[in-house]
Amino acid sequence: MKNKIVKLGFIAAAAMNIGGVLFFSRVFTNTAINDADPVVMSNFGLLMIVVWGLAYLGAAFIKSNIRWLAAAFAVEKLVYVVAWLAWFFQNSLSDVYNVDMFAGVFFSIYGLNDLIFMLFFIWVFKLQSKGDIE
Repeated sequence: MKNKIVKLGFIAAAAMNIGGVLFFSRVFTNTAINDADPVVMSNFGLLMIVVWGLAYLGAAFIKSNIRWLAAAFAVEKLVYVVAWLAWFFQNSLSDVYNVDMFAGVFFSIYGLNDLIFMLFFIWVFKLQSKGDIE
């Protein structure tokens, strides 16, 4: 049962990264996201988030221990959570909403989403460290 939850969790992480970026960025055409954070959320940055999603999807189908891969994913998510918090405290979310609702929603939720999946990846790391799952 835990193996199935882990697999579905990785698929959900992939769906959020790939689907979320493509939806909110309107397939990389929503410049309001780029303008709000031109370093982290440039089109290149958004594309790299999609690539991370592909990595999560690939990890969902690995049958052996992925403990250290999950740890790497947790660190990656931590970086995005810290970047989101830094952005959140230095910028006005309402200004982003005034420019574009999709961008506003994106900046409202992406850090929370990354926090949730960071905790999931830590959970996977701990489960596999204890040998509770393969």
